[in-house]
Amino acid sequence: MLVLLASARGHTMLTVVVFLLCAASSVSASVKGAAGPRLNNNQLYKFSYTTEVLVDGTRGSKEGSAGYKISSDVDVHLVWRGPSSKDDQLIQLAISNVRIGPASHQSKKKNVLHGSTAESVLGKTKLSALTKPFLLNLKNGKAKAFYSYWSEPAIIKNLKRGLASLLQVQLGTGKVIENDVSGRCTVEYKAVKDQVTRTKILETCKTVETGFTTHSQVFGVSRKSSSVTTFTFEDGFIRSAVAEETHSVIVNARRSTAAKVISRQTFTFVGKETGPLEAAGKDVASVVKSIDVKLAAVGIIGEIVKSQCKGCPSLFEHWQTQEKQLEPASLAKATAPRSFLALIQSIRKASKDEILKVLKSASKTSLPQVVDAVTSSQTVASLDAMLEFLNFTDAKSFVLQERFLYASGFASHPNERMLKVLLDISKGKIGSTDIKESLVIIMGALVHRLCEKGGCNLPTVVQVKKLILDGAGSAQGESEVQMYLLALKNSLLPEAIPIFTKYSESEVGAYNTIALTALQRYDVNLMTDEVKRTVGRIYHQNRRIYEKNVRAAAADVILSSRPSYMEVKNLLLSIGHLPHEMNKYMLSKIQDIIRFQLPASKVLQQAMKDMVSHNYNRFAKVGSSSAFSGFMAQSADVTSTYSLDILYSGSGILRRSNMNIYAASKGAMLHGLQVAIEAQGLESLIAATPDEGEEDLESYAGMSALLFDVQLRPVTFFKGYSDLMSKMFSMTGEPMNVVKGLILLTDHSEVIQLQSGLKASAEFQGGLAIDISGGMEISLWYRESKTSVNNRGALVITGNVTVDMDFMRAGVEVSFETEASLDFITTVQFSEYPFLVCMQMDKTTFPVSEYLTKYESVSSGKSVESRKRKKQLVPGSEFPLHQDNSNMCKKVFDSSW
Repeated sequence: MLVLLASARGHTMLTVVVFLLCAASSVSASVKGAAGPRLNNNQLYKFSYTTEVLVDGTRGSKEGSAGYKISSDVDVHLVWRGPSSKDDQLIQLAISNVRIGPASHQSKKKNVLHGSTAESVLGKTKLSALTKPFLLNLKNGKAKAFYSYWSEPAIIKNLKRGLASLLQVQLGTGKVIENDVSGRCTVEYKAVKDQVTRTKILETCKTVETGFTTHSQVFGVSRKSSSVTTFTFEDGFIRSAVAEETHSVIVNARRSTAAKVISRQTFTFVGKETGPLEAAGKDVASVVKSIDVKLAAVGIIGEIVKSQCKGCPSLFEHWQTQEKQLEPASLAKATAPRSFLALIQSIRKASKDEILKVLKSASKTSLPQVVDAVTSSQTVASLDAMLEFLNFTDAKSFVLQERFLYASGFASHPNERMLKVLLDISKGKIGSTDIKESLVIIMGALVHRLCEKGGCNLPTVVQVKKLILDGAGSAQGESEVQMYLLALKNSLLPEAIPIFTKYSESEVGAYNTIALTALQRYDVNLMTDEVKRTVGRIYHQNRRIYEKNVRAAAADVILSSRPSYMEVKNLLLSIGHLPHEMNKYMLSKIQDIIRFQLPASKVLQQAMKDMVSHNYNRFAKVGSSSAFSGFMAQSADVTSTYSLDILYSGSGILRRSNMNIYAASKGAMLHGLQVAIEAQGLESLIAATPDEGEEDLESYAGMSALLFDVQLRPVTFFKGYSDLMSKMFSMTGEPMNVVKGLILLTDHSEVIQLQSGLKASAEFQGGLAIDISGGMEISLWYRESKTSVNNRGALVITGNVTVDMDFMRAGVEVSFETEASLDFITTVQFSEYPFLVCMQMDKTTFPVSEYLTKYESVSSGKSVESRKRKKQLVPGSEFPLHQDNSNMCKKVFDSSW
């Protein structure tokens, strides 16, 4: 193109075109040929500089944000220029006339800095350090070295780094990697005429400080950040630089629980006057040494600032104020998880001895909750304290041991050491068989968490993988095999799929159910043709007869594994040839998938166009079994769904009840809760005939729970006829506890290095107090059975974003809390056939509260705080199930009068 222009219109036109192209992509004539800003010799450049930081909720507030502003004058001059390059410069910066004030307008009463001076806030030593000149080696517009004094406080050096980083700028358009106070970051420059815009891609920044976050995206925290600096130039150097950086930290499950921090810098040219002459010297190092031998290259990247809590209570003192809120009677109240979260924060700063003191002083009733808090803290000291405190050879401390194991299974950011501790315990003597089972099952959960983080090849993970993979094949007793299968179910190891496939065809019904429900949890892409053929054989009983609940589990796997047209058609053709209640269950399951538009709905609808598989004869089967899915809650942040699957025996006794609750947010899915109640071999109680394949089953009833993607140890109500009879005559109607405790759901900690040199710490935690219980009652006199699953809980999520300069502190706390209960009750009257079944799923009216607290303080002890609260009541309701259930409930309640 340029050649054509040149030949057509000559050399003059070519020059114009080239000039225009250059003008569009770099700063114009005044700095032509320079890679970065250049200072002139013998000139003192004078600037005004302001850095401010504000913290608030993401929506802002009328009262204004918390925060402060530091203003000063800055003198800049050239100390030395490299003999081989004009863009190799050593620059001195000197801060003076420091002023400190609030970032937003405040009344005298609310202004924590009213009447203060820079010296009274900073102190004489820090102010002297801040105003001491420092040096920046700028080469081709990039910071090559930053010189200050090692003896200076870290916060002062960081403030100087923030100012020095403003001088780093490229004059051409493009992307580069730069080191500045924020870390090593990718930066994009856009140059137009005398203006350059610098956009820092903050997610690329690598800093010296690392944090941690919850593995679950649903209950996790996300951060949105931006950093833009606009430069203008005059006479080769910066005329102005205006930077604004924003970080919003948001709870995914409730995006109104969010906080933001805004950092601004303004660097404005005021004028210039005659300054010092350039120093002589071969290189930067010799020149710096000639100025002051104590000056050192301390690095431009911000360094760690350790803040000390002045006047904070010790862990034991803090525990004494929280103990009452952690008693069992308070576990359904929001005060319990709030105290739990506060205690975790204190434990994370405490030593092993301090933690042991609390463990040893806690009452017998509050101790299990303390174990939850200590284990959830996940520090070296807290784990060491638990190991010294618990004695796994003593079966009497069963409750504390299991609470420790469950809290480990729910760990927000487990590490290899935690898994190694559990592995070492498993190799020693364990007093309780139940604890041995829970221990191995939870190790499977930790393997999954560590593999998710890329730690599948860690030595301890490899050992535990071998233990549970080999254990499933070599275990002898039924309970031991189940233990290893449940551990593998938690681990979700792809290597375990062949093991589950094998056990799904076992002669033992319990193995079948565990194996099939485990296969259902895997990614659909891992379901090979061999797995699908095996599951199909089980459902269609090609090789032998299976129990109904096993066949139902096989159908669930088929329908959730991207079934083919033929697989679905064969399922439809089987309806009408199944036991009565299973016919009804399969019909209900298929109708639920279509109604709720689950993934298999399209292929089901396609197969049902064939009248052979879809006709009145098949789809008019009667029975009481059912499958139903519905929405618990729908919002822009999270969608919560539930499903209830009930399968009965032909005699009207519950065979399997399965309740699931899922939560989805921004494409992520969490299996929040699964409570499955199974019963078998109870037909003899009412002189009924067992269904085909279930004639020789031992009397049994039990409950299994999966909580937040972690399978827990199953609970047995009774096993064997004699145990059944003794339980029936001693039955009190009180439910049996399945899981009770405090769980750390959200756990996010990070330090945000701001471009100004200040640091914002973000701490977000979510705690859940939960009590899940279940029971089963059978009345031979009234020929009625009742199963119940009771869920009680309180949830608190708190988020703190704080900018702490040691001498001055500003922050915001956002929080959300609620208390709720959910009951699922099934009543069956089997005095006649078809028997009457009524299912009820109720939630009570519950409160939802949100809080916003802003606070500021200075080292003198003066502080101000503002607090806002928003509360609402969510009305209770009975969740809708299918119309047949509503009709049946009416009959049940009418007959009970």
